[in-house]
Amino acid sequence: MPIHTVELSVFIFFFLLVTVVGFFASRWRRADLNHLDEWGVGGRSFGTLITWFLIGGDLYTAYTVIAVPALVFGAGAMGFFALAYTILIYPLGFLILPRLWAVSRKHGYVTAADFVRGRYGSHWLALAVAMTGILATMPYIALQLIGMNVVLAQMGLKGDWPLLVAFLILALYTYSSGLRAPALIALVKDAMIYVMVIVVVVYIPYRLGGYSHIFAAAGPLLAAKHPPGTLVLPKAAYSAYSSLALGSALALFMYPHSVTAVLAAKSGDAIRRNQVLLPAYSLLLGLIALMGLMALVAGLHPATANMAIPLLIEWALPPWFAGFCFAAIAIGALVPAAIMSIAAANLFTRSFYREYFRKDATPQQESRVAKLVSLVVKLGALAFIIFLPQQYAINLQLFGGAWILQTFPAIVFGLWRRRFHHIALLAGWAAGMIASTGMELSLHLKGSTYPLHFFGQVYPAYSACYALALNLFVTIVLTLILDAAGVQRHLDATSDDDYEDRIESSISGNPEPITAEF
Repeated sequence: MPIHTVELSVFIFFFLLVTVVGFFASRWRRADLNHLDEWGVGGRSFGTLITWFLIGGDLYTAYTVIAVPALVFGAGAMGFFALAYTILIYPLGFLILPRLWAVSRKHGYVTAADFVRGRYGSHWLALAVAMTGILATMPYIALQLIGMNVVLAQMGLKGDWPLLVAFLILALYTYSSGLRAPALIALVKDAMIYVMVIVVVVYIPYRLGGYSHIFAAAGPLLAAKHPPGTLVLPKAAYSAYSSLALGSALALFMYPHSVTAVLAAKSGDAIRRNQVLLPAYSLLLGLIALMGLMALVAGLHPATANMAIPLLIEWALPPWFAGFCFAAIAIGALVPAAIMSIAAANLFTRSFYREYFRKDATPQQESRVAKLVSLVVKLGALAFIIFLPQQYAINLQLFGGAWILQTFPAIVFGLWRRRFHHIALLAGWAAGMIASTGMELSLHLKGSTYPLHFFGQVYPAYSACYALALNLFVTIVLTLILDAAGVQRHLDATSDDDYEDRIESSISGNPEPITAEF
């Protein structure tokens, strides 16, 4: 494939723009970036607007723009489960995230594992949460690079060197600017994505004869696929669809990068406002998903489903705007990849380095270790892409949601009452991890819907939900046994007042205003 000069020129311009923004971020709101609280969670200083862009940029990634419409392109209605779960997560986040933010601010926690360590007094349980977070994050970062690689390939850039260049740039400005870099770049990324989607969902349907024609033509085209897809979800897929939506919603804010973005907020009110405002991204996601049907009706035949959207963009739009769209998708990979690497570095620094190697580590030593680990994490993700077939990283990501969901009982239930014994939580986590891994392996890493056979009936559902049910069963039963046996619980470092997040301006009754925050 020849190099598309116009597309590539526009792409490079915007890529250089965000690179400058990334390095400038170290000067934005000047602070001591040799302190982990500043480098790793932005000094917990982001208000409503910046937090909105940061969380949105964190949760809606380049692979979202590629994979969700690709699933709709291949399977039809099942691909819209992503829209359902992004609606479910915000009421949940409204309830739990301000409490997590409040106790973390009070005690200086920078990760969910820090909170678990303080709440239950168990370094082994905290280690399990940290290990799970890092394990689930690595292939997630790799997927961002895959999303970037897809658009680079569409512009004619083959080989590993473009990803190496992108990795180097990402590594350098993340190292120097910490969380401030993706926070600023998220503003550029989101503006570009919104422009891209608005143009695409208006102009391409116009070229294809309107949405009525798209929906009329998509049904027979999906039915002709192997395996066949459907425009309307069949009853047999209800349990799979609903469990995928529910399990994904419960898991999303357990991911380390989601927690990192939340802890960077400056108040509980900023978080609450974001849970009200963030559904705007769900509207955007629904429009993005429709692009899969557009590619189908346009008669495109991509080599893989992941190439459907880049191919659609190049087919329908002038080269200069196609380059703009490709830049938006690639920048959409940089923001979450940066946050994910920072989150994984925070976990390692607090739950491994300080816990087992240097308990008296200074904030400067913590920051230095975190910066180095963030480089190693990105290098490991890059190794997935270069040395392994890309489908391995994609299939490993199927584990991610199932794995990270097993931390839900320790984190979420612990935000209200410490009803569960730390040993029971650890045993439940282990049971859930073993069960989810076993189910995924039985599916040969080709899906995440496990067909459970029970009393002669088959109940297909997201493996993560089945694993979480086992996790909770083990945790509840073992807690009852341990408490009855008088097995002592460790000291709780938190108090009830620590979870009250109405501080500063909220105490006076003057809620934090929504400002540009620059």
